[in-house]
This record gives sequence, C-alpha cells and structure tokens, in this order.
Amino acid sequence: MTTPGRGRSREQWGYLPYLLPGLLLFTAVIGVPFLMNIGTSFTEWTGVGAPEWIGLGNYRELVRDGEFWASFRHNVLIIFGMAIVPTMIGLVLAAALTDLVDRHFGPRTASVLRACVYLPQVLPVVIAGVVWSWLLAPENGAVNALLDAVGLGSLAHDWLGDPATALWSVVGVMVWMQIGFPLVIFMSGLQRVDPSLYEAAEIDGASWGRRFRHVTVPQIRPEIFVVLLWTTIAALKAFPQIFVLTKGGPGGATNVPSYYSWVNFFEKSDVGYGSAIATVLTLVILALTVVFLRLQARDLEEGR
Repeated sequence: MTTPGRGRSREQWGYLPYLLPGLLLFTAVIGVPFLMNIGTSFTEWTGVGAPEWIGLGNYRELVRDGEFWASFRHNVLIIFGMAIVPTMIGLVLAAALTDLVDRHFGPRTASVLRACVYLPQVLPVVIAGVVWSWLLAPENGAVNALLDAVGLGSLAHDWLGDPATALWSVVGVMVWMQIGFPLVIFMSGLQRVDPSLYEAAEIDGASWGRRFRHVTVPQIRPEIFVVLLWTTIAALKAFPQIFVLTKGGPGGATNVPSYYSWVNFFEKSDVGYGSAIATVLTLVILALTVVFLRLQARDLEEGR
C-alpha cells in the first residue's frame, strides 16, 4: 500500500524530466558564467595570459573608488527614470484608457492610443538612442529649434554635453522609452477587475480619482509589484542607453555600474576589476529581488 506522502514524492519526481532542459540551459548560460566571473574578480588579469590571484584586492579597491560609488548614485536617478516615473504614469494612463477612453470613445480608440504609447518599446534601443542624440544635439537639434520657435531660445542648451543636464536628459529619454511596458501590463491586469466594482463606485458618486485610488490601485497591486521589480532590475542593468547617448560622459556625469564595468573590461583591460564591479551589481540585483518578492508575498498574505 502506498502512503500519501510517498505518492506525492513520486509525483514531484515525475516532473523532473520536464525541468531538466531549463536547468541545463540556466547552468550553461547563467550559472557557469557567473561563477567564472566571481572567480575572475579575485584576480588581476588583462584578459591575456594567466590571471594572478590577488584575493579581495579588487573589492578593497572598490570600497575606496569614488567613481564606483558615484556610478551607483547615478543609478538611483536612473531607477527613478526607468522604474518609478514610468510605473506612475503607466498606472494613470492605463486607468484613464480603460475607465474613460474605452467606455466613452470605444475600445478601438483606446487600442490606438495604447499602441502609440507602446511604440518606443518596440524600437531597438540603439535606434531610439541615435534619434534622441540628434534631437538633443546642441546645433541643429530639434529640441533647441523648437525652443527658438516658441521664443524660448535662451533655454537652448547642449543637453547631453553639459554635466549639469546630461543625466537628467538621459532620464527623460528613458522615461519616454519605458512608459509603454507598465501601460500594457496594467491594462492587462485591469481586464480581470470586476466591472461591477466600478459601476457600484460610480452609482455611489465616486469621481474618477476616487475610483482610481480605491478600486484600480488595490485591484492590480500584484501587477504593480511585478512592474516595479522588472523595471528596477532593468534600470540597474542599464547599459545600451548610456552607451549610445553619452558613453558615461561628460566627465563621468552619466556613468553607471554596468557601463563602468564594461569600461574596465574592454577599454582598460582590467578584467579582474570589471568582474568585481559586475559581481557587486549582480548581488545588489539579487538582494533587491529577494526584498521585492518577500514584500509581494506579505502583501498577498495580508490581502487574503
């Protein structure tokens, strides 16, 4: 006679063959390279010849490296531009398109507007970056030309070339690129919200703002957690936008850890130091992921 516990164990082992391809792929593409990166971070190596073991030397240097900490401070603003602001704008737009535009102008109008907002997401980052570098060019750039045309020529600026405005300009471009992703996720989440909740709130005289605060936001909290986690990780890994728009300049004003790691890897040929930066960045991302998931699990428990 088979006991219930033993039967459940056999059933769990039965799923193992289906997990093996994914586990092998994860090991080959992520696990092994990450372990090799950690190993390299304990060495001094130019990428050629045999690496020299230096223990925690690269990490001790990181602690004293002002440029490394400055890159993390820049990344905080990048998170603001790639995660916080797009999530807030995407949430309001999704609610407006679902609760106002869809109901009063029809689903076709809402779909067209959603596609327009989502368009930057389907553009390759390199192309979007090149286009924005043209738009923000100090001479013959469309942004400065527009300011001239409306009588605000005194505000014309070298947006990406001035250390005071370069990072803010990059953040503005990232907001434009990123809004479409939370919009689509939130509109998808709103499809499962019971319409009777909105109808009941409307009958009770609740304004759009009150429906947004008391119905929309609480109902799609799981999607908000997912979007914030996804976009925060994307912001910490931000590299192509920086590479195309500013290459970390001017004077390191837009440098971020992922780009700083690349510079040490491929421009300075300091592979060990670049590996140490990449390892620290990965650990930060893992820690943030754990915190997000625990917060989400606690939120779901409280919601039951």
